[in-house]
Amino acid sequence: MKRIGLWSLVCLLALVGCSPSTDGGGRSGEAEEGEKTPSAEADLEVVADSLDIPWSVVETDDSLLVSEREGAIVEVPKNGQDPVRKGVKLQHEVLHQGEGGFLGLEPAPDFEESRAVFAYHTYRSDGEIYNRVVRLEEADDAWEESDVLIEKIPGAGIHNGGRIKIGPDEKLYITTGDANIEEIAQDRENLGGKILRMELDGSIPTDNPISDSLVYSYGHRNPQGLAWDEGGQLYSSEHGPTAHDEINRIEPGKNYGWPEIVGDEEKEGMETPLYHSGTDTWAPSGLAYAAQKLWVAGLRGQQMRSFSPDGEQTELKLEGEGRLRDIIPASDGSFYILTNNTDGRGTPQDADDRLLNWPGSKGK
Repeated sequence: MKRIGLWSLVCLLALVGCSPSTDGGGRSGEAEEGEKTPSAEADLEVVADSLDIPWSVVETDDSLLVSEREGAIVEVPKNGQDPVRKGVKLQHEVLHQGEGGFLGLEPAPDFEESRAVFAYHTYRSDGEIYNRVVRLEEADDAWEESDVLIEKIPGAGIHNGGRIKIGPDEKLYITTGDANIEEIAQDRENLGGKILRMELDGSIPTDNPISDSLVYSYGHRNPQGLAWDEGGQLYSSEHGPTAHDEINRIEPGKNYGWPEIVGDEEKEGMETPLYHSGTDTWAPSGLAYAAQKLWVAGLRGQQMRSFSPDGEQTELKLEGEGRLRDIIPASDGSFYILTNNTDGRGTPQDADDRLLNWPGSKGK
């Protein structure tokens, strides 16, 4: 196990947006107003630093857990003690190549007793690249694989999806990418380019929309965010082809169009997005819901945005910290945000990557 540095109570200045965005609102993707320069200040606390290509952050009662793409979990205690990094012991080694690696993380419902998490990671088998979902349990010096939920999800150097979340229905939801083979997103027999839904033991729920299938929705390119509103409605964030990034309202069994349609294009039997970025790029990854808004961490866009669930307004909320990989609402109404500047596509600064706490007017 390895301890890593902690900056406590370090405040930085950031910017908060206050007007509708030009990046596309509603189904049309057209601007209602020009984007205004962010005008308010927000204090950012650096909760942990020197993270190694972090991908996912989750909150437990006493700590925050961060996945690192090379194959580790960093536990950040809420009491201010130093974070602790432990590697993972798996039946198949983590393949950290391109966008692949040790990605999504989700605590088991009984985490405080079992010290168990679910994890999504890339691996190689018989010369092919795949992704799998496993259950890990904490041991003295590592997180050890205790069960396999699913294997041989299509993988590649890009478009691996990777977000996993337990929904309000106590089912495990999993985003998968098209593994750079566009046509598999439309193949309901293929696990790539989908949002999957399973029981916590990996079995198929009896009420899934497609009989005897884990597929919950399909026609996705590279979805990397999942969030539910207070009524149980599921939303996802998805990387588009250079532009036309998407925020989708997910309905069971629906086809979200990739690669047949993008943006405002329409085709019978296919859904258009709640929002898309038009010719701009957000590169949306982590997605959260709080204070009746959707909140998105942007990679290439290097900003955090909020979106109204009615499809009418998006606002710039935070920028200036580089690439942002994940965001979750904290139990006190603030947000935890992961930077992602050490992934080979950013410009890392001293102490990157960092886990930040953003008060965000307590999500208002």
